[in-house]
Amino acid sequence: MIIIEKNEGTKIPYSTNGTKVTFNDDLTLNLASREQDWPVHIDICYDEDRALVIGAAAGRAYVAEVDIPERQYTEETIDEEIQRTPVPLNMETVTLSLWAIE
Repeated sequence: MIIIEKNEGTKIPYSTNGTKVTFNDDLTLNLASREQDWPVHIDICYDEDRALVIGAAAGRAYVAEVDIPERQYTEETIDEEIQRTPVPLNMETVTLSLWAIE
């Protein structure tokens, strides 16, 4: 995973397990299930009660941003037809941007 620190200060604790990322042992996202044929951007914020929420509209302060690149495929010609098979999400291509939470 590519990690970007947006500003100075303490960042939210996070962990990864396969294609899942967990923030503060509270909010878990399965990034493979959110992968699309186009880039996907996910905002993680605190709401007014400092509960973690997905989406800036529901949030008051940014905690993190997750950017998943568009789904990749392998192509194979079978009986003169091109067969496209999705490649599993490579977490090394996902960008996690972290904001200070103080």
